[in-house]
Amino acid sequence: MKTYQIATIPGDGIGKEVVPAGRQVLEALAASGTTYKFAFEDFDWGGDYYRKHGVMMPADGLDALRTKDAILFGSAGDPDIADHITLWGLRLKICQGFDQYANVRPTRILPGIDGPLKRCRAEDLNWVIVRENSEGEYSGVGGRVHQGHPIEAATDVSMMTRVGVERILRYAFKLAQSRPRKLLTVITKSNAQRHAMVMWDEIALEVSREFPDVKWDKELVDAATARMVNRPATLDTIVATNLHADILSDLAAALAGSLGIAPTGNIDPERRYPSMFEPIHGSAFDIMGKGLANPIGTFWSVVMLLEHLGETEAAQQVMQAIESVTSTPALHTRDLGGTANTADVTKAVCDYLSARRERAAA
Repeated sequence: MKTYQIATIPGDGIGKEVVPAGRQVLEALAASGTTYKFAFEDFDWGGDYYRKHGVMMPADGLDALRTKDAILFGSAGDPDIADHITLWGLRLKICQGFDQYANVRPTRILPGIDGPLKRCRAEDLNWVIVRENSEGEYSGVGGRVHQGHPIEAATDVSMMTRVGVERILRYAFKLAQSRPRKLLTVITKSNAQRHAMVMWDEIALEVSREFPDVKWDKELVDAATARMVNRPATLDTIVATNLHADILSDLAAALAGSLGIAPTGNIDPERRYPSMFEPIHGSAFDIMGKGLANPIGTFWSVVMLLEHLGETEAAQQVMQAIESVTSTPALHTRDLGGTANTADVTKAVCDYLSARRERAAA
């Protein structure tokens, strides 16, 4: 029997609630009669670790993760620690350290969820946003000088390389090619950013020639926000820079009903290192410890984790369990207008997987 080595990093805030819930789902899945099992190792990195040690994770932390098959991550963010410390000290340290350059965020309106776009049918909003995850606006290039003086200056440089742009655009074209509509929208801002974004546009045209069966178009990022709201059915696969996709994917999650249901995968497509899967909702300290966190985003991230491991049937089973739960209004958490708590939703998903095993054995 194959054993998958899974690192769990709850991190901060409600990550400490939803990551254990995700582990429960994986354990329920393995108990439902599979040919594999999971071995978990939990890492207590995050804000509490920082208060004890002065860093979000140990200097050799990547070595502890390197041999894992996948990472299930919660969130990074603490109200008592500056955001740039929590982000760069944990999540980005892992993403960049393992060159997880493709951030993939599927978005669709799940059964039973009432999205804010009243004229939008569920089939009209079924997107995958591909975010460049290693450079661009989050490359970390820049600095501050003369701090505290009137002449203080600060810079953040959006650094784009040909190899970085080529590989994310090629990944996006391949992904679009694998989807039924074979449709890709390349997000740009080359009207105002006349160097790096112009290179982005030029490389998109070059890479497109490798995929003659993919229909593609370009959209300025500001116009893309309006298109997502007014013409959602014209979109399918979307690729954008680190910052642009970060913003657009939160809008996409809101249009699908809630940030609480949205997953993401930080992928190393070459599989040199483990990939990391996480909900996008953040640490949400205002609801921490109240049982209000929606674990669906984590469960959908588990689906992506299973797909990455090649366990497509298992991924489908968990997705079916998710859709069964979202179809039941009594199991909606507060962000979806309901009163269910984290434990209720987790139990319902695990029960669905257990019932499936019983049905298969009957």
